[in-house]
Amino acid sequence: MWDPEFKQAPPSHLQAALESRGHQARKTGEFERVTVTPNDKDNYTTINISPGIRKLSEKRSYPEGRHDVKRRKGEEAFEDLPDETIVEIVATINDPNYMCGPDAVFPPDGPRDETAKNEESEKIIEFHIVGNSLTQPVSKQTMLWLIGLHNVFSHQLVRMPKEYISQFVFDPKHKTLALIKGGRPIGGICFRMFPTQGFTEIVFCAVTSQEQVKGYGTHLMNMLKDYHIKNNILHFLTFADEFAIGYFKKQGFSKDIKLPKSMYQGYIKDYERATLMHCELNSKIVYTEFTSVLRKQKEIVKKLIYQKQQEIQKVHPGLTCFKEGVRGIPVESIPGIRETGWKSYAQARTRGLAKGTQSSELVDCIDMSESLFNALNSVLNSVKNHSTAWPFLEPVDKDDVPDYYDHIKYPMDLKTMEDRLKSRYYVTRRLFIADMTRIFTNCRLYNSLDTDYYRCANALEKYFQTRMKEIGLWDK
Repeated sequence: MWDPEFKQAPPSHLQAALESRGHQARKTGEFERVTVTPNDKDNYTTINISPGIRKLSEKRSYPEGRHDVKRRKGEEAFEDLPDETIVEIVATINDPNYMCGPDAVFPPDGPRDETAKNEESEKIIEFHIVGNSLTQPVSKQTMLWLIGLHNVFSHQLVRMPKEYISQFVFDPKHKTLALIKGGRPIGGICFRMFPTQGFTEIVFCAVTSQEQVKGYGTHLMNMLKDYHIKNNILHFLTFADEFAIGYFKKQGFSKDIKLPKSMYQGYIKDYERATLMHCELNSKIVYTEFTSVLRKQKEIVKKLIYQKQQEIQKVHPGLTCFKEGVRGIPVESIPGIRETGWKSYAQARTRGLAKGTQSSELVDCIDMSESLFNALNSVLNSVKNHSTAWPFLEPVDKDDVPDYYDHIKYPMDLKTMEDRLKSRYYVTRRLFIADMTRIFTNCRLYNSLDTDYYRCANALEKYFQTRMKEIGLWDK
């Protein structure tokens, strides 16, 4: 029996965090209350998001945190471009009279969702969030759209029983982003939000076969992403079969699940012969405008490179010293070489060693010399001997933890790192740091926040970073 007053209780490990923020106006990751003007006796179940989605970039504001302050200070070291330069370049790019070259005659392929965006602007297609309700009246139009969506899903997802599809399309806890063309649904994404967990499960995603390869699927997913960013939910999870994996990869999904298992286990539906995929949203991106913005940024960079080339491009006379019997000259004595920003590697390395520091670029260029091997070996031994290193000394035994390798695709441990170091695998310190970091990331991904394993990972990571800083191999 359905209980319309039922509310999903958060898991125990999140309860304390949620209660501590109980005095805030709205919790992070929670739905904001949306008031829809009554329309055709439907004051709950249909929300038209097409007109408002374009205004997301104007409405979003991002409070400046400590991380942003640190990043801005780092960026201040680089000279920013004047606004006038950018305005001039954008005007040039947008003016068809300036277009020349092969792109003017044979324009490159447009983004996958360009056709869908044009049709939306011409009112050929529309997007609506629709859902059933037990507590509010549902309009006839909404029910007709839900029935149409059910038909789309049942025809396109032939492996799914119709009764199973009905169970979720008409479930009040699930919503569907409907793509409407000619007054009828031609595609949609059925999903369920879990605000307390900070993620949404995508249950069904389909477009009718007659309307495929038009960019509707990409635009649907981008609309869904913008809708969720507006509601402060930044993670998608879905089980994809072998035919859907390609589509979800193009939409930014990955088999590498970055959410802790405890956040979603027991909440999402499990499917046989399907792969769990995850997508993390960036709240600073308007996904429906992403491809056009990216293309314009590319053109701006190309124009800036061209302008810079015009400024520094010079023709120097050829060298005559070799005709006089000189066999070799220092590279820095070649006319114009210093103006290009070239620096002597030996001089820069000597200068860095004299100061006791080296830039990351120089350190990364160091081959697996005996000095680097000894430094990394010293760090590895110190980490192994630390009191919190015991969970990471050996690979995880599959017999002890049967499902570990189902969730951790790239396992790592200190024994494997020791073998790699002996075989001279770590030709740069970045490879070493990457493997060590993966140990801690895997541990936090698989284990809950309140476990000893999680605490050991945090403590050992801090110790590792301290040791790397002591020997000058850490620049973060």
